Amino acid sequence: MSDHKVDTVVIGAGQAGIAISRHLTEKGISHRVLEKNRIAEAWRTGRWDSLVANGPAWHDRFPDLDFAGYTANQFVAKEDVANYFEEYVTQFQLPVECGVEVTRVTKKDRQSGFIVETSTGLIDANNVVVATGPFHHPVIPSFATSFSAIQPMHSAQYYNPQQLAPGAVLVVGAGSSGVQIADEIQRSGRQVYLSVGPHDRPPRRYRGQDFCWWLGVLGLWDATEHAPGKSHVTIAVSGARGGETIDFRRLAQQGIILTGMTEAFNAKGVTFKADLLDNIKNGDESYLALLDAADAWVERNGADFPEEPSARERVEDAECLQSPLTSLDLVAAGVGTIIWATGYTTDYRWLEVDVIDEQGKPRQQRGVSCERGLYFLGLPWQSRRGSSFIWGVWHDAKYIADQIAIQHNYLSHITPTA
Repeated sequence: MSDHKVDTVVIGAGQAGIAISRHLTEKGISHRVLEKNRIAEAWRTGRWDSLVANGPAWHDRFPDLDFAGYTANQFVAKEDVANYFEEYVTQFQLPVECGVEVTRVTKKDRQSGFIVETSTGLIDANNVVVATGPFHHPVIPSFATSFSAIQPMHSAQYYNPQQLAPGAVLVVGAGSSGVQIADEIQRSGRQVYLSVGPHDRPPRRYRGQDFCWWLGVLGLWDATEHAPGKSHVTIAVSGARGGETIDFRRLAQQGIILTGMTEAFNAKGVTFKADLLDNIKNGDESYLALLDAADAWVERNGADFPEEPSARERVEDAECLQSPLTSLDLVAAGVGTIIWATGYTTDYRWLEVDVIDEQGKPRQQRGVSCERGLYFLGLPWQSRRGSSFIWGVWHDAKYIADQIAIQHNYLSHITPTA
């Protein structure tokens, strides 16, 4: 027997859990939001100290609350993002319970609903929304080798350059996290090597508008699937120092030594794939393609946006691009730290319901799982390209709340049997 009965349990009080709670509250659906840590904990302790949101304040927010103390085009510091979600919970009186860890979820035997086991007792729930996001455990590639004299860490463990061991730093991974971390460390006075894989690098701003705006008016946020060949391509964008376009050639001119993708480790050090120039070229092409699409939109709509020919200027290639490294003797190079900006994996071992596939991913469509009453929220590309962003998860949450309400309506019309 459970200690409590509730219509819907929401697991996680990050941006996804808070968004669905707001929509459920508006629909009058009773629910509890369970969070094992603090509200939006990942924004406080799972990211580096200087991080700001990668989208401007007018964009990366929920539609019914602005960021206090920020103008529309500023980028919000991570602590203030966390504070925003706390304020949101308070202002709209959402039923969030912190310090409650969900340890097991099972399907009720021959009945609808689920038993949710928590650190404070059992809950009998008609519906469960898994709003834990996709970032459960940091991933370090299996070929990574430990060197006794080198400090290894995942980007989730990096906070500032002062925590690093003395010496140069190798950053593996050139998405938004890897490139911002590498830039910060190099500006602190360290020699940095940055291992660059396939990436897109949109302009931060073009013709006076932020790239978030351009992706919106061009319909790219609403793309429902990756472009062909882009499923493993990261996006390099930054809100640091007021927002800036990531240009790997400029980073090389700045002093960061770029390499291809990290391939293997051996007794002396690390080898890199011979793909640096192709990765830089393809990233440039993605950048120019967005400029072309923006120019076409301006022409088509007669918008009075200033031309920006400087956006197409290219700086000279630094030595690391003229003669890319294929290997690096880590000891000889004085590398004291390797930072793995290589993403995360999911962990649903506590979810003992047959909804997870062989790759460890939920079997779902737009967040509706193959088990009635069980939903997922906050997944990348859950319904569209923008799903993992604050504003995007808001729209996905509304859809999930609508599905729960639809099921309520059907169940209210059960015809009594004789």
